[in-house]
Amino acid sequence: MNLKRVVVTGLGSLTPIGNDVPTFWDSLLKGVSGAGVITHFDASLFKCRIAAEVKGFDGEGFFDRKERRKLDLFSQYGLVAADEAIRDAAIDFEKADKDRIGVIIGTGMGGCESFQEEILSYAEGNRVPRFSPFFVTKTIGDICAGQISIKYGLRGPNYATSAACASSAMAIADAFMLLRLGKADIMVSGGSEAAIIPASIGGFSSMQALSTRNDEPLVASRPFDRDRDGFVLGEGAGVLILEELEHAKARGAKIYAEITGCGLSADAYHIAASHPEGIGALNAMRLAVEDSEMQLSDVDHINTHGTSTPIGDISEPKAVEALFGSHASHITLNSTKSMTGHLLGAAGAIEAIATILAVQNDVVPPTINHFNDDPNIAPLDFSFNHPTQRHIDFALSNTFGFGGHNACLAFRKYRC
Repeated sequence: MNLKRVVVTGLGSLTPIGNDVPTFWDSLLKGVSGAGVITHFDASLFKCRIAAEVKGFDGEGFFDRKERRKLDLFSQYGLVAADEAIRDAAIDFEKADKDRIGVIIGTGMGGCESFQEEILSYAEGNRVPRFSPFFVTKTIGDICAGQISIKYGLRGPNYATSAACASSAMAIADAFMLLRLGKADIMVSGGSEAAIIPASIGGFSSMQALSTRNDEPLVASRPFDRDRDGFVLGEGAGVLILEELEHAKARGAKIYAEITGCGLSADAYHIAASHPEGIGALNAMRLAVEDSEMQLSDVDHINTHGTSTPIGDISEPKAVEALFGSHASHITLNSTKSMTGHLLGAAGAIEAIATILAVQNDVVPPTINHFNDDPNIAPLDFSFNHPTQRHIDFALSNTFGFGGHNACLAFRKYRC
């Protein structure tokens, strides 16, 4: 088949370290931590009392009161990020063929806050079933994609992906594949998550997955550090505008980078732990490079999954070392989760944005909060504590999820 080339023409983000892409990128380069004491609810009795929350978000400035009643926070985040990405791409919807523009937005938890509120209200009441008429349409995972398509009248492929923490990377991979097969001209794709609620904090805490450095939240997320003790839960959204190259050129769109491939795999090992040898991660990276028709030696940078968990932070570098061999030492790795926390289903999208901007600007943001080397982790270049200036032509972004879901996205400097 004659597969079409796909480029990135718009970016939008809402994160714990910036409510738009320029602020997000600036914070990444400065090594800003978005972690702090939880303010969304009273977490004083919880084992973990810290998270990386979105700050200063004013839904009232974007939605009217009637709209907000119908939208869970995860949909609000996704709509705001999509709006920025669409404006950034300068799409003229008066001229565009909306039948050829689709939306795929991934989420791991969906409208979990709305679900929790409705169930608690019922359980604490007199058991008279008085549920909101918007209960279902606020909580289902596909609704953010649906809301975006409705807002802009986009009638192309429209759905959600759900693969735990790999959800938005899977969404971007699907959008990429649809475009290069000629099934659409433009895809609005990414992920959104708003899961800083008692149920999530309690559930992840019971798995011993979260950091409990409650007295020092700014340094709690420590990917690849010897003393890491779990991830910091984050929230927010990231949205990319992916576009078929000739369509982008015809309308004079600016191009950030080219997305050249994706690799999807399964660990087939454990519901919550990565394979100790990183087999699934290795396969995803290998497939993404092969799909790009590049060589392993062409990879300059990898934005790792790097969550700050004891097992995962060992297996991923092990996979990098096993796959790339002697070239592994020439790749600059990093973990943006050291700053943003772990955005679950939205992680892949904001990390894809960070990877694209790294390729465009020839700089790798730091992995902050590194204090002590872990002898169990392969001694690779993790860009610890300071950004790394270097030429980046070809880069990978890794995202892995509970259930053994693995996704790797490949980006390259755009060449005519």
